[in-house]
Amino acid sequence: MEMARPRSKSLQFTNEERGDLNRIASSRMEPAAHIQRAKALLMYERGVPNKDIAQEVGMSTVALSKLVNKCMSIGPLASLDDLPRSGRTAVITDDDKAYIKHIACYKPVDFGYPEELWSQSKLAKHIRENCVKDGYPNLANINKSMVWKFLDEDDIKPFRVRYYLEKRDPKFSEKMKEVLMVYKEVQMAIRSEEETGTVTLSFDEKPGIQAIGNTVADGPATSANGFVKRDPEYVRHGTLSLLAGLNLVTGEVVPLVRESHTSDDFIDFLKIVDGKYADAERIRLVLDNLKVHTSRKVMEYLDTRPNRFVFVFTPKHGSWLNLVESFFGKMVRTLLRGIRVDSKQELIDRIYAYMDEINKDPVVYRWTYKMDEISV
Repeated sequence: MEMARPRSKSLQFTNEERGDLNRIASSRMEPAAHIQRAKALLMYERGVPNKDIAQEVGMSTVALSKLVNKCMSIGPLASLDDLPRSGRTAVITDDDKAYIKHIACYKPVDFGYPEELWSQSKLAKHIRENCVKDGYPNLANINKSMVWKFLDEDDIKPFRVRYYLEKRDPKFSEKMKEVLMVYKEVQMAIRSEEETGTVTLSFDEKPGIQAIGNTVADGPATSANGFVKRDPEYVRHGTLSLLAGLNLVTGEVVPLVRESHTSDDFIDFLKIVDGKYADAERIRLVLDNLKVHTSRKVMEYLDTRPNRFVFVFTPKHGSWLNLVESFFGKMVRTLLRGIRVDSKQELIDRIYAYMDEINKDPVVYRWTYKMDEISV
């Protein structure tokens, strides 16, 4: 083939468009005309001379030129189809494009469809079926490739969901600063090695820990079979909740495993740490705003231990500020990953055994995010 030469007209496809064209060009199910045109467009984008493209795919250079013009006008996928032969090709105006974008900014359910999100095909079909009565007849033959092209001009992608975290707590920054102040004080206490009279625990519950058992014993990893063999069927023995406090100075974890996480369970946890740290003047807990933590029963218990406990609450949707979550993440990756037990009691025993191992060589978790902005 000849060396590629610069052209007055060039094509530049997106990765998605190029992927679709490659899929069509290599397909055995697509119409022959679609395969031919897809191959031609891909070669044209690469800079292959028109004469070589025409010879390779079996079309004239005139037909190739028309194909390129059509591609530049209505998009690569739409250009694979034959345009209607009678009448003049509809011109998509700015008003037509605005109509497409307007429809795309609603959900399908708003138009009576069961779907929550548009697909390109569904959106194109809706526009074709409604554009004439809505006053946009130029869109009567629109397809999904054209829809994608026009929406992409304004980076509108109603086919995708991008999650975000809304700050619903009006005092989010204030509460976050209070939590970070606690972490700063803990860091200073660690560096100074002075007794402050305060024990600080990062506390949370991890509910729904599943006690799952095998129906058939696992097969061990061997030199011939380098992984554990496991039958996919399993038995559910129930679930457990772990209440845990992470000592931010020593790294020690104080656990309590229960079948629930009620006010009574939380009070039992408070009694455990009350006895464990009997020499401390007060016990400070960083915890979330779960109703259990401020229930009437809990308040009544705290009244029996005046000035003993201090609660520092994370903001709503701010549980990521709680350092014990890092410990829970480690626990999921190590102990709970793929765990199988014969009973709920076995799971309880193994959780406590894991905690014993952790506390033999505890790790002190440190918070770093925005700590430079906090002064004590």
